[in-house]
Amino acid sequence: MTKPLDWQPSASLTALRLRAQVNATVRAHFSATGALEVETPILSAGANTEPNIQSFHTRFSGPVHGGERSRYLRTSPEFALKRLLAAGVGDCYELGRVFRDGEAGGRHNPEFTMLEWYRLGWRLERLMGEVADLLQGLAALVDQQLAVRRLSYDDLYRQHLGIDWRHDSLPVLQAPLVRFGIDPHGLGRDDWLDLLMTHLIQPELPSDQLLFVFDFPPSQCALARIEGSGERAVAKRFEAYWGRWEVANGYHELSRADEQAARFGNDNRRRQQRSLPELPVDQGLLAALQKGLPDCSGVAVGLDRVLMAMTGSAQIADVLAFDFARA
Repeated sequence: MTKPLDWQPSASLTALRLRAQVNATVRAHFSATGALEVETPILSAGANTEPNIQSFHTRFSGPVHGGERSRYLRTSPEFALKRLLAAGVGDCYELGRVFRDGEAGGRHNPEFTMLEWYRLGWRLERLMGEVADLLQGLAALVDQQLAVRRLSYDDLYRQHLGIDWRHDSLPVLQAPLVRFGIDPHGLGRDDWLDLLMTHLIQPELPSDQLLFVFDFPPSQCALARIEGSGERAVAKRFEAYWGRWEVANGYHELSRADEQAARFGNDNRRRQQRSLPELPVDQGLLAALQKGLPDCSGVAVGLDRVLMAMTGSAQIADVLAFDFARA
């Protein structure tokens, strides 16, 4: 016999009212600081090729003139927002739902709320300052105060684990994680560095701290620029952690179409190595980059994680009207 679906919300009414306050505060911030709110497509002909992120896929069955029937639910509004930037929209932001397949549990829901924005002519240092201001303002809604700390990726691993990520061997990176019994099959150096972060560093971060980690390994550049060369090379990106929760990911945005196309190709090769399907790249983004993306920095903030930090909850269901199990 099928178990009846629980019709009641997974979040309390207090949490739902807090979400409404957060959304209003976010919109007030950008109204005051001159960024345009926009809405971009949720369904796209291009997918996110990143091997560690899985997209939902669907097909359109009606008449189509000049468009692809296969569509992907967006994992982020990033590609569409960059197309708007190339078209001259200026500073902009979007607050809306995004989707990722294969992610459901205490910290993840397959659909969640993302705030993403872009500032023309800004370096990452200035953008980190705006993120800090916004999140401190949200913390004040629940009478919290956040101490802000900034650490380079180098310093983070040295100070917390005594690890030199550039020079230490793979067995040195793996050794602190032995007790977790992690299956090493298919895991590369960057995967082990991520596991060190999630399993050992994040759980120890103070709940009243907003930590910015910046200047990542070039191999973790995603859609960020790389600056420097040789051992001095770094990806110009940052991540922000409110206590143990990763809540933001920012880039000094890559603007070269040829390099972005090469990164998409490398993603699909890595997907093939993992026996994952090759995905169509976003040709609209590549065309926009070819036309010219203004120098800019951008950041995506997971508002559900922010609400978890604000309420002290360890379960994402506690801040969603209806989590995946009740949707």
